[in-house]
Amino acid sequence: MKLLITGGAGFVGARLARTLLARGTLAGRALERVVLADQFAPPADLLADARVQARTGALLEQAAGLGGEGFDGVFHLASAVSGECELDFDLGLRSNLDSTRALLDGFRRAGQVPRVVFSSSVAVFGPDPAVPLPAIVTDTTLPAPQTSYGTHKLICEHLVADYTRKGYLDGRSARLMTVTVRPGRPNGAASSFFSGIIREPLAGETAVCPVSADVSHPVSSPARTVEALIAVYEASREAYGGRTALNLPALNVRVGEMLDALEQVAGPAVRARVRFERDERIAGIVANWPKGASAQRAAALGLRPDESFADIVRQYIADCEKAGNTAALAGLR
Repeated sequence: MKLLITGGAGFVGARLARTLLARGTLAGRALERVVLADQFAPPADLLADARVQARTGALLEQAAGLGGEGFDGVFHLASAVSGECELDFDLGLRSNLDSTRALLDGFRRAGQVPRVVFSSSVAVFGPDPAVPLPAIVTDTTLPAPQTSYGTHKLICEHLVADYTRKGYLDGRSARLMTVTVRPGRPNGAASSFFSGIIREPLAGETAVCPVSADVSHPVSSPARTVEALIAVYEASREAYGGRTALNLPALNVRVGEMLDALEQVAGPAVRARVRFERDERIAGIVANWPKGASAQRAAALGLRPDESFADIVRQYIADCEKAGNTAALAGLR
């Protein structure tokens, strides 16, 4: 089996690749070649695997060629993130819309009909005078995105559905919740602080939370997110249930509850490293996001959200320990 992961050098993409390579199979087929396409080279441990090949450069420049390589399966994760798209409208269009269409057209021209999982986002939902945003968004809540990023994701959901309707691919769109805790430094996503208020204090650094403690949002751990992406890929067409996007499982949690969990796991001194300093730009974006989500279709596939946010914090600590990343846990000493 030949598999493509766009955004394969990123945090979720690299974790997905490691998980699949360790399994050795996807949907019952042996993984013979895994191509990781990204702007940057994949981590060294992935490149050391003889089954892995890297395609480095802007996806828009690579898309047509990738589409013609004859892939059996695809995870399309590559995307410019929310904050970037708000600051640079053209960047968002190129990175999210133009590259996705070019990739799908490459598959259409090749005639391989690959199975494609597109990573959409909970950001497709937002408030609108004609469509009030419910307290909990469901699989059937009408999307009304209030950011360019959310709009791009929704448009791509419909593109994937229509290319599937036409028989050019077997597409499935999965709406990811905010994935936390992400390692490394903050990125351009408006949701970056959901990881930063946990990651930085554990590393012994001060973290700034740009929204109030009462802000609620659906989140998911990296492990549950990767598990869900694989399950969506491996589901039969009938089990997936139609062509429209489905929500992935979410733990609906307030910022204050996240910090309570941090204190429960790591102690009050670690929690004390978080200070609140409102950022109107970030707060304005987050105010237009769902406060919670449900995922009935994902539940039918056997998927469940994380048990608690304390479990998510513990998973991050365990991942850092496994990687030997002592600096990430310097604040625990």
